[in-house]
Amino acid sequence: MSIATRLATLPREFYLRDPALVARDLVGKRLLRETSAGICGGRIVEVEAYLSRRDPACHASRGMTNRNAAMFGPPGHAYVYMIHSRWCLNAVTEPAGVPSAILIRAIEPLEGLELMHQRRRTDIVRDLARGPARLCEALAIDRTYNGWDLTAGRELWIANDPGAGARPLRVARSGRIGISSAQRRLLRFFDADSRFVSGSRTLRAR
Repeated sequence: MSIATRLATLPREFYLRDPALVARDLVGKRLLRETSAGICGGRIVEVEAYLSRRDPACHASRGMTNRNAAMFGPPGHAYVYMIHSRWCLNAVTEPAGVPSAILIRAIEPLEGLELMHQRRRTDIVRDLARGPARLCEALAIDRTYNGWDLTAGRELWIANDPGAGARPLRVARSGRIGISSAQRRLLRFFDADSRFVSGSRTLRAR
């Protein structure tokens, strides 16, 4: 049994909170994906929170649609959407009916690197899962997992990191990347010391 399958899966209560708090706490956790080809995944190093209220950048800001319906579901489920023909993975937060989610932007690859190299067709480890679309390609995540229960501990899940505490974790925050509204809100959280984040690491830590 690999170390990945022995990690403690995050419970639903973890996600049943303010999305900014969940986002901050997701940095340093493990994102894992299991297929018939094996297990792959890594340490989450960059996320963005999208709020249920007064957040025009949130997909649910104008109400429920077929595309964003998973955001209105129970916390701890996945919301997977496509942009520019590429998939992006989110973790749904807050109670059912309150549409907020955390976009997982990047991980530090730790498990199943050979498998991720094959899927991404690159030999550069830093570029395997640096950015939400690359991440989904490396982990073979698509619309099939929209609405998936991330707390079930199988196929696609998020767990505690056994290496937590081995080094101080400096979490920084900044404005979100690639949006046209609410750009000044400091809702992007990232590991200030990780070279695997997809954007700038120069902003303030907290």
